[in-house]
Amino acid sequence: MHPFRFELRSMLRLAVPVVISEIGWVSMSMVDTLMVGRVSPQAIGAVSIGSSVYIVVPLVGVGLLLGLDYLIAHAFGAGNIEDCHRSLFHGIYLSFALSIPLTLVLWLLIRLLPSFGLNPAVTALSIDYLKIVSWSVLPLLLYATFRRYMQAINLVTPIMFTLLSANLINAVSNWILVFGKWGFPRMGSTGAAYATLISKIYLFVGLFGFVVHHAWKHQTGLFRASLRLEFNRIVTLLKLGYPVALQLLLEVGVFATATLIAGTLRAVDLAAHQIVLKMASFTFMVPLGISSAGAVRVGQNLGAGRPHAAVRSGWIALAMGAGFMSIAALTFIGVPRLLMRLFTNDAIVIELGISLLLIAAVFQIFDGVQVIATGILRGTGETRSPMISNLIGHWFLGLPVGIWLCFKWEMGIQGLWIGLCLGLMAVALALLIVWISKVRKIIRSS
Repeated sequence: MHPFRFELRSMLRLAVPVVISEIGWVSMSMVDTLMVGRVSPQAIGAVSIGSSVYIVVPLVGVGLLLGLDYLIAHAFGAGNIEDCHRSLFHGIYLSFALSIPLTLVLWLLIRLLPSFGLNPAVTALSIDYLKIVSWSVLPLLLYATFRRYMQAINLVTPIMFTLLSANLINAVSNWILVFGKWGFPRMGSTGAAYATLISKIYLFVGLFGFVVHHAWKHQTGLFRASLRLEFNRIVTLLKLGYPVALQLLLEVGVFATATLIAGTLRAVDLAAHQIVLKMASFTFMVPLGISSAGAVRVGQNLGAGRPHAAVRSGWIALAMGAGFMSIAALTFIGVPRLLMRLFTNDAIVIELGISLLLIAAVFQIFDGVQVIATGILRGTGETRSPMISNLIGHWFLGLPVGIWLCFKWEMGIQGLWIGLCLGLMAVALALLIVWISKVRKIIRSS
């Protein structure tokens, strides 16, 4: 088989279940928004603020764990399964160690939330939401650990199944608790928080069960692997992971900050922002899944001593992501009113959302390129460049321009989104240049 066709087939075999898993991940959040969207704009705002504040904190821990992509994929490519298992155990150790300070940080943010100058009604509901979801930090970190391990050894179908079934659990829980079905009280946004907690616990338990079953059925040696704590491995994991953690904090943090800024505007502005952000997050899950698959394939090929195949993996991933996001952009442009009506019947929110969807359409391809470039660079062990690019692109360019347009030029929420668009474009171009440079180094050293 031609090397390109072989690598494309390998990428698709890994990427399709991972993409479906990522879509399943964001679908849970979208269901929350869909459900509370039938309650009130304040309820949408509460879920928007609450979820934005919440996700920033555990994502720092998830970022530190993403070094597992490199360690496990390289070991698996080299045929060292024992080393894969040891990295899994150290990911578990790190998850427990990180969960305590991260949960404490989240509780501190809950106490500080009233001082952010948000809409008072939205603030009160957001605090109730955050108090509940804060208990899901540890399950989320453990889920992330088991997921990195499973992806790196090509065990992706169980991840897809777990995410899809978690969506069913989340949807049913939302329906019961948000609207007060089956004898439960009508909880609104608080019910969405309980549904989120239930689904996060299920995700960890589900992947844990799959890993144990796979190890027992195939006798992989997991139960015989050493449980000894290796500080060198923890240090390596942290060295690889801390730039990823900072990069995620910078990337997700800029959108969380934008949400907080939107919260100082009208409730309808915040509602439109939340709805369109959820749609953009939904399309983003496809290149995010391809990014994860690209990181694994690049890492496996390098670990197996196949540098040219690693380069092919990277370019194939970029082409797949750019192609899909082009379709997403055309969809946002073609049927924006239909998309908005899926989430709300409020006429003002719909009109604001349509204008934001057009801006989101502009940055779709750039958003796809930047996240896939981040993944394939991570597969080579390069994690610093995405961190630096996100810092400069989002925080020195995108957010300042967005704030200036929003308040100085009085463009409101549209101005804020134009700034975010510029930031994503800058990050994508920078990381594409870094990848081209990395390709040259890989080819020269082969």
